[in-house]
Amino acid sequence: MSLTLKKRRVVIEVPATWMGQVKTRAAQTGQRLAPMADQAKVVAAQRIEDARYWAAPRLESAAHGFEEQVAPKVSSMLTAAARRIDPKPTRSRRWPTLVLLTGLAVGTIGYMFYRRNAQQWTEHMKDSASDASRWVNEKADRTAESADQMAAKVSSKSDEHKMS
Repeated sequence: MSLTLKKRRVVIEVPATWMGQVKTRAAQTGQRLAPMADQAKVVAAQRIEDARYWAAPRLESAAHGFEEQVAPKVSSMLTAAARRIDPKPTRSRRWPTLVLLTGLAVGTIGYMFYRRNAQQWTEHMKDSASDASRWVNEKADRTAESADQMAAKVSSKSDEHKMS
């Protein structure tokens, strides 16, 4: 058997079984507790925000204190330890001298290659220039021969027209 009651625009069914009654009461209790849960949520959020406002400046102050007091001491301690364990380098004049002599040798070899390449380039350019001049002369001779042949043809044709 189930009855339908209207209360605050909520339809509630009343079941006939024991399990249905428990379910109905749980739903009613949930509806009654919902406003309190919402209020608890708002209060908790406000308390968390208040705690954050309180903690943020204290954390920043602690960070500055650590940075100004502890960090320099740790840094100087580590620097001192590094100096104590660092092996002392022996100063040698061999390396600068060796680097200088190597640089001079490389520079001399580069200069020799430059001079050799410059001479080869000059000889190549002379050969190229003579080849180009020979080619131009041959082309000019062929052009002159071709012009002479055409002039001869035109002359012979003009003679034929005069005779006819």
